[in-house]
Amino acid sequence: MTASRTVRRRSPDYTRLAAVYQLVDDLSDDETHVSLEEAYRRLAEIRRNRHPYPGWALTAASGLLAGAASVLVGGGFVVFLAAAAGAMLGDRLAWLCAGRGLPEFYQFTVAATPPAAIGVALTVAHVDVKASAVITGGLFALLPGRALVAGVQDGLTGFYITASARLLEVLYFFVGIVAGVLTVLYFGVQLGAKLNPDAALGGQSHPVPQIAASMALSLAFAILLQQERSTVLMATLNGGVAWVVYGAMHVTGDISPVASTAVAAGVVGLFGQLLARYRFASALPYTTAAIGPLLPGSATYFGLLGIAQNEVTSGLGSLTKAVALAMAIAIGVNFGSEISRIFLRIGSPEKRRAAKRTRGF
Repeated sequence: MTASRTVRRRSPDYTRLAAVYQLVDDLSDDETHVSLEEAYRRLAEIRRNRHPYPGWALTAASGLLAGAASVLVGGGFVVFLAAAAGAMLGDRLAWLCAGRGLPEFYQFTVAATPPAAIGVALTVAHVDVKASAVITGGLFALLPGRALVAGVQDGLTGFYITASARLLEVLYFFVGIVAGVLTVLYFGVQLGAKLNPDAALGGQSHPVPQIAASMALSLAFAILLQQERSTVLMATLNGGVAWVVYGAMHVTGDISPVASTAVAAGVVGLFGQLLARYRFASALPYTTAAIGPLLPGSATYFGLLGIAQNEVTSGLGSLTKAVALAMAIAIGVNFGSEISRIFLRIGSPEKRRAAKRTRGF
């Protein structure tokens, strides 16, 4: 008899992850003396624990994430509201598809249509807003940037099997998002919509609103990851620091965005490891949400839009830039983490082995 269970929609929960991390650490420590029965009981409690945030909070967080991302690419208040509405509608549609048992590929395809439809509708209605910023922000919560960074980081740290699986998963998710967006954009072009690929990045830099937006994006990301409430504040501040470093290098210093992203991600990885060592916990809650403002959402959207408008060369160039930014984030986070590991004492060999098992994405 063979039984199988297929997970149609995964919901990350870093609160349970932190509890598992602590359990692994206690099992590896000779001074703790955790029995088999005690370990089984603690694992059963971890499985029974409820998520720290309700469903409506996750939907609101996806809207905040999309709105903050639209501000980072040059949008205003109206763009913020439109992107948030599109993301929340897409999130609910994705959960509806998950309840019907549809695979994640189709969930991403359906969830990508509301942000694109709202952006096209604003363009057709001749509303004086940056429709491309609306679509970029609305898709930000869907774009598998975190999975792409995680796949690259698995490869950098020597886990090639999981790296290959993650990157293949990212490829399928990208195809699903492309299918949903291009379908809407095709009908938008038939209705006379004129989307300017450079509209989202044509505005001036506004440091204070963008820093606030980056912190709001990290906050929303932390909620979506179901992090412990005690880690949300530090992850939010770490995301703000990452955007300050990126803006100082790229906007003020006119340095390459890839290099600026790598350095900012390195700061995130370094601070994340320092905070993790201070709290004796995993570094994931302090780093994953903090890299949210650096994820290549706008580059991915411009690549999709270029392909939709038969500008294949520019579209592939933008997608290549998105991959380069993802690699820069992965290399930066990994390098910052390794620097901290060089100078920080982990403790006994058992604790060092436990730290190796529980690090990464």
